[in-house]
Amino acid sequence: MKTIFKKFDKKRITALPVVHFEGKIVVVISEGEAERAVDYLLTQPILGVDTETRPSFKKGQNHKVALLQVSTHDTCFLFRLNYLGLAPAVVRLLEDETVPKVGLSWHDDILQLHKRAEFTPGNFIDLQKHVGEIGVEDRSLQKLYANFFGQKISKSQQLSNWENDVLQEKQKIYAATDAWACIKLYEELLRLEQTNDFKLVEEEVATA
Repeated sequence: MKTIFKKFDKKRITALPVVHFEGKIVVVISEGEAERAVDYLLTQPILGVDTETRPSFKKGQNHKVALLQVSTHDTCFLFRLNYLGLAPAVVRLLEDETVPKVGLSWHDDILQLHKRAEFTPGNFIDLQKHVGEIGVEDRSLQKLYANFFGQKISKSQQLSNWENDVLQEKQKIYAATDAWACIKLYEELLRLEQTNDFKLVEEEVATA
């Protein structure tokens, strides 16, 4: 019986073991690469998705989405949208209705992607909605992963420059982990709902 908390104390996360994506990471910067990547991704049973945007430190300064990361269980493709834009293959992926694509707060990501090009969103699943249905209130990716798996997703690269000429290895692992973690969380959530093998308790309280 797994214990799931409605709220998860952030202080608890610091001491948890770090988890990161250990599969293959493929950076996509050309339309040909995008076509091949999307052909492969659309053969998969489920995908995890996320985006990254260069942070803005000046009032009134905004940047477009720089990276779309799409992961299978063992391979993550990083589509560098600051080079590609929403190439036809990327639009084909985003509009696909056949393969479920799991994201977190994905509605916000879609709004930002629309600033690059118009498309009709396909088969997307928003994790925040589904965990809310079982009563979980803390819904950030880091808190959800800590709550469901007792492991910490590092956020150290979140405010790095996602428009760098070459992405650093730490950035690539960070981006891939966020997309891959969405698959892990969704599959675990489905398992718990099907087996009812969990109990929901009020709050995880850190000890002094």
